[in-house]
Amino acid sequence: MSLALSPAVRDLMQGWLTDLGSLRDAADATVDAYGRDLSDFLDFQAQHAGDVIGPAALRALSASDMRAWMAAQRTRGVGSRSLARRLSAVKGFYRWWAEREGFDATAVLSMRAPRHGRRLPRPLSIEGARDMIDTVGQQDARDWVAARDVAILTLLYGCGLRRSEALGLDAALVPLGDTLRIRGKGGKEREVPVLPAARAAVARYARLCPHDLRPGTPVFRGIRGGPLNGRLVAKVMEAVRMQLGLPATATPHALRHSFATHLLDAGGDLRAIQDLLGHASLSTTQAYTAVDTARLLEVYGRAHPKA
Repeated sequence: MSLALSPAVRDLMQGWLTDLGSLRDAADATVDAYGRDLSDFLDFQAQHAGDVIGPAALRALSASDMRAWMAAQRTRGVGSRSLARRLSAVKGFYRWWAEREGFDATAVLSMRAPRHGRRLPRPLSIEGARDMIDTVGQQDARDWVAARDVAILTLLYGCGLRRSEALGLDAALVPLGDTLRIRGKGGKEREVPVLPAARAAVARYARLCPHDLRPGTPVFRGIRGGPLNGRLVAKVMEAVRMQLGLPATATPHALRHSFATHLLDAGGDLRAIQDLLGHASLSTTQAYTAVDTARLLEVYGRAHPKA
């Protein structure tokens, strides 16, 4: 932590991060990112004040101080989306602190994040998704590893699971039934249907896996038998997309996007797709309609005789 912060401020910051990780069950990566964002903000305010900064000075920050920080971020080339995330971290800290000590943090909490356009999903084509899954099965000479990778990607594309959700499946669920109950972001539960292809892929992996898939342990294992690291899934997909000439956007999460987009293309109901994906807000799912519309307009522009 910065030497420009008083010990009391460092203690406050650590208290918030500890609370974030333990009581609010935030992921370690989220806690680390928020810690960096808040530290950067506090460093700026100390430099802005020209002195070591303590709790009293931070409680007295004005809207002008906040705007100065946001302007400095922009000058450094920080984009709207990243700045919005950093402001969220600062607000989270101040909200927690104000609740604990009962002071007015309106100057910080009333700041609005800059507008940023929604980043649209980049799905694979149906053929691209199928080729990806088929080719992943040819990447490792060990049959059980190849079967494992095929099973994971089939769950991402066939069931719309997040990578973390697939890797978090308990071995007690094998063999898979017709549906899976998934606990997603924020502890939100949903039930998703399991296609025969996904059941078969997981069953084949389970038969070949040399490790003991006992209940209470993860289905998907690394080479030594521990929980599979999600980065390895991304790595094998990276190798495959280079072989197939697919764009860099062909990531594990793109298979989940493809699941939703292909359902929508086939006439799937937006509300039903929202439930299958576990989106808390319909507006998140509606991004897929934008993708669909963008593709239609592109085709129109190429094919219409008056275009």
